[in-house]
Amino acid sequence: MTDPDDLTARARIRDAAMRHFGEHGFERATIRGIAVEAGVSLGLVRHHFGSKQALREACDAHLIKLLRQLNDQVPDDLAASVTANPVAAARVAVGPYRDYLVRALVEGGVAPLFDEMVELGTSRLVATDRQRTDPPTVDPKVRAAIGTAMALSITVLHQHVSRAAGIDILSPAGDNMLARALIDIYSHPQLSLDEAQVALDRLPAEGN
Repeated sequence: MTDPDDLTARARIRDAAMRHFGEHGFERATIRGIAVEAGVSLGLVRHHFGSKQALREACDAHLIKLLRQLNDQVPDDLAASVTANPVAAARVAVGPYRDYLVRALVEGGVAPLFDEMVELGTSRLVATDRQRTDPPTVDPKVRAAIGTAMALSITVLHQHVSRAAGIDILSPAGDNMLARALIDIYSHPQLSLDEAQVALDRLPAEGN
């Protein structure tokens, strides 16, 4: 039977690792530094995780768990909900780990989290595609991957977005502004589907 105190220590070490990775990056981070950050012995860190790579995998797994919880909370029909704001929910859930996420994204890490977001996005697109009167011309997984990259870019570029918006985009007020901006962008495309398709068809074929 697992000792509850071990679980508490494991979670404390994991969160300390996320702070340490966020500040120093994966390559410069050390098991010893993580132990100091967590206020535990080096041996306890190795006992729970064994290696720095295993620690990073545990950090990514924790983010995936949070992502799945968020996904379960988002209704299929947002219009039917008077309280749901996925932007706010994501900020609250991921906020303590933002530095880790930003650093990992810049360094090319968190692949498991990205892939999980793509899979969840693909499932939603497949469901909504069934209701479309115009058949999509791009595979749902490709669209989900691009959508995931766009969503994560707010986390990486939040300082620039905040400066342009005149408000901290990662604040409660920013949640509302970001949600409204996304709704406006997705509900009012700058090109009609026909116009965009005609423009693409005029481009020379690849290799010509």
